[in-house]
Amino acid sequence: MDYLTLAKFVLGLTLLTLGAESLVRGAARLAGALGVSPLVVGLTVVAFGTSSPELAVSVIASLDHQVDISVGNVVGSNIFNVLFILGASAVVAPLTVAVQVIRVDVPLMILASILVLAFGWDKVISQWEGGVLFVGILAYTAFLIHRARGERNTVQEFEREFGHAASGFWQGLINCFLVGAGLALLVFGSRWLVEGAVAIARSLGVSELVIGLTIVAAGTSLPEVATSIVASLRGERDIAVGNVVGSNLFNILAVLGAAALASPYGLVVSESALRFDVPVMIAAAFACWPVFYKGFNISRWEGAAFVLYYFAYVGYLILAALRPQMWPQANSALLFFVLPLTVLTLGVILWQGVRDQGLPHRALRKNPP
Repeated sequence: MDYLTLAKFVLGLTLLTLGAESLVRGAARLAGALGVSPLVVGLTVVAFGTSSPELAVSVIASLDHQVDISVGNVVGSNIFNVLFILGASAVVAPLTVAVQVIRVDVPLMILASILVLAFGWDKVISQWEGGVLFVGILAYTAFLIHRARGERNTVQEFEREFGHAASGFWQGLINCFLVGAGLALLVFGSRWLVEGAVAIARSLGVSELVIGLTIVAAGTSLPEVATSIVASLRGERDIAVGNVVGSNLFNILAVLGAAALASPYGLVVSESALRFDVPVMIAAAFACWPVFYKGFNISRWEGAAFVLYYFAYVGYLILAALRPQMWPQANSALLFFVLPLTVLTLGVILWQGVRDQGLPHRALRKNPP
């Protein structure tokens, strides 16, 4: 691996981060100046803007026929979001979980994760299946806007982040420039990131899928890292949870859907991803429900467990890529020790939640939305 390849990868990642920030700020201020409700902007441009790097990378990778990076980026980002970002945010400060997230958003995230396995079962996510996913994000966005209509806190969050929208010709011109510059940075940054990631994978002798699941996924999730940890430090802990769940839904429905639509042959899903990585993504989504339900919060020890599981997952990927002869031992440890222990732990957590809160309808009365 030469220094030029590494520089291209790092530069691409930097441009992606800057592009996402520029696009979100410019679009949010421009929409506000045009009279669009801050509520609508906050739930669309701002909420999904942190996932724009994933969208750019996966679509570019799909167009360049690097489908393993495209799929690995989405699956790896979702695993990273739940296990590392949510876990690290909870370690910083215990997180509060809104009842609405448990009742609606987490089940939708689980359903969307299962859809990836169902659509990819024949090893291809076709264009029409990508279309179904993309229609799903449109429906979810409409639902968010309807659900949050009249909620003043969303407007306050927008104004705290971006200030009151300023009107005027020059301000509008600046906002248009921010949007255009953000889009350009996303396009160039994603292309250089994909090219650098492919070259790194080849030089290290590992698959493009592994690079997509690890380096690319973590890199494109940097906006979510910043948003969730800063929100946790500020005490806005429900935002940290909502950001992760919303980003995961956007990654599957919008990013994977758009990537499948962009390719005339759909997205080829490798057998190894279907056998291991997609089930891990589904398991991470499922793990959220009992953890969230117990006390409507995520404690520090639960966050630390999430982070530990993420490092174990990455360690498994690296071991499988660099030491194939150790796959049988790693698989046995996963099947006969890690999975039973995880199921037992989640069962205990859920039982404690039911015991402490009572039946779900009683819990909702004690913790109104």
